[in-house]
Amino acid sequence: MWLVVASVPLLLPALLIVASGLYRVKVAALCRGALAWALRMLRGRVCVRSTHAFVFTECTHGKSDSVLETFDLYADTHPSLCVGPQTGEALDEAVRRVRPSKVLELGMHCGYSSVRMLRLLPPAGRLITVELDPLTAELGEEIILVAGFKHSQFQVLTSSSAEAIPTLGSFLDLNRGTNEGLNLVLMDHDPERYLPDLLALEREELLCPSGCSVLLIHQRAGDRRGILGHIRARPDCYSVKSELQFMTEIFYQKKSTKVNM
Repeated sequence: MWLVVASVPLLLPALLIVASGLYRVKVAALCRGALAWALRMLRGRVCVRSTHAFVFTECTHGKSDSVLETFDLYADTHPSLCVGPQTGEALDEAVRRVRPSKVLELGMHCGYSSVRMLRLLPPAGRLITVELDPLTAELGEEIILVAGFKHSQFQVLTSSSAEAIPTLGSFLDLNRGTNEGLNLVLMDHDPERYLPDLLALEREELLCPSGCSVLLIHQRAGDRRGILGHIRARPDCYSVKSELQFMTEIFYQKKSTKVNM
């Protein structure tokens, strides 16, 4: 026993060194993560500024098709931009097929997808778009207005998705327990938020019980791994409708409202 007691003073410095090393590793990892996030945000702001300037200057104001053509022209010379005719045409096809009246967009970027969807909505249709970055939200909203749409047709919420989702019922004037809800959701924000936000939308009863298409924009297969695992584990109300290179469509429908085709 006395040997153990005598060895304690010798062991303490070693334990402190190990603990200090582990602490430094964790701090370094956190710093790297914070730096990566800051760089992504900075690159995103630069992208939004330059895209907005080009589209605003070169397009014909009041013409949504001209705005989209100018976006595509910019994308031809800026391949890192996450917009372009390939993804846009797939989005158009989904909107035309679903024919939604209430649409939610999480992550508006430069306003490209907002304009594409708004031009295909019915006269009484409404788009709610949620954007975390204030500058991106401001410039994206301006592009939507430049395309000829009115504030009565859309609303931009400058907020995180986690904060915005619980408030959407009031913006959309939905009555819980009815057959109302979102017909289409476009997720083009942080892929790590895809599954938590889908669960929140379901928990808040914001998805239309008779059917809601959820479009996931992704750059890597890993971006959708978590949410697809959840979808496939719940075949009673979810199914994977299509999987494209940059977009996956999943379909939600409450079991009690399913109709045999």
